[in-house]
Amino acid sequence: MKKIKFFRLAAVFMSLSFLSATSYAAVSGGEVKQSGNVTILTAPSNNLQSQMANINFSGARAIQMPEPPQMVPETLEISGGAKKAFKGTPGFSSGQSGNGKENPMSIPKLNSTDASDGISTQEFGTFQHPFTTSRADAKAGRVSKEYPFRASGKLFFNIGTSTFVCSASLIKKGIIVTAAHCVAGYGTNAFYSNWVYVPAKNDRFTPNAPYGVYGVTSAVVMTSWINGTDGCDVVCPNDVAVLVAAPIAGVYPGDRTGFLGYGWNNFGFTSFAGLNATEITQLGYPVGLGNGGAMQRTDSLGYTITTAGWFNNIQIGSRMRGGSSGGPWIVNFGIDPAATPDLPGLSAQKNTIVAVTSWGYTSTDPKVQGASPFTSGNIVPLVNTVCPSAAC
Repeated sequence: MKKIKFFRLAAVFMSLSFLSATSYAAVSGGEVKQSGNVTILTAPSNNLQSQMANINFSGARAIQMPEPPQMVPETLEISGGAKKAFKGTPGFSSGQSGNGKENPMSIPKLNSTDASDGISTQEFGTFQHPFTTSRADAKAGRVSKEYPFRASGKLFFNIGTSTFVCSASLIKKGIIVTAAHCVAGYGTNAFYSNWVYVPAKNDRFTPNAPYGVYGVTSAVVMTSWINGTDGCDVVCPNDVAVLVAAPIAGVYPGDRTGFLGYGWNNFGFTSFAGLNATEITQLGYPVGLGNGGAMQRTDSLGYTITTAGWFNNIQIGSRMRGGSSGGPWIVNFGIDPAATPDLPGLSAQKNTIVAVTSWGYTSTDPKVQGASPFTSGNIVPLVNTVCPSAAC
């Protein structure tokens, strides 16, 4: 296997701006408090226009994705079947399709002429993990305006005065899930600021924000993430965060787009060929594909890595890179066919997120990405911190 150059976490803290506590100031204003094992930022009461004024949409950069300090273990050391990887009973919360009513807006496009957005064939990289990455919208189609695609979108935010982009999705009508490294620097005790969520953004559409633009009223991460006690060596157990969207005239984004379900503790996984595995559909806005102007989709076998230090992280094959951070990893993706007379299999709840894109490689050769899986110890307390509320 080709050797890949990696950075240890100490070097990452020194060189990667998005993780550096000294490179950027903490969020100005707002209230930060710890509640149990989560930490909550209540954002300043700015209106959407003032939040958007701080975002440089056309000059936004992909936040650099954390890179593992070593290659994925070749020996998976999986034994005892599919349910060994996590403790606890698998669970899920179902999604909804929304009313589909658009609230179109236009926002500036990124300044680039990147044309690397062609439809991909089945492929794999040097890690030999097969996948297919392609546009969610084939040609001039409008698939990304349909449920379940439209429940995902692009996330803009500030680190200091610079604008960065990640991917995100809705798991309640006003609750957005993304990666923690799109919300706060690991071990910095500092949140970023001015998150702006654009569901189903597509620069091929006019307007390119068909369901509008939404500000954020609060952000929640695991305390062990923001204070640096998670034990991360770039690969982390809890690179997961939730944001609460601000409604527009009382309407939350998920009222229009619908929202995806979410599952935890191995939901949808099974023992297959010695792997703790499932079929993953990944959605996101990687800047390296079409300049991040349109939603991309990857389909791949996903499996957990149980070797010590990898925190049961899930791996898939993918062409997505920077900008895809925080995008959903979904099992049972799509619209269920009518059963005549076939019946669905086990764990068949549709459109259920089980992780979000967390880490990848600087090299383009491996073509794999990883994710902190949803567990009863991260996604459940994160959502419970903001629910019940009008956004849930």
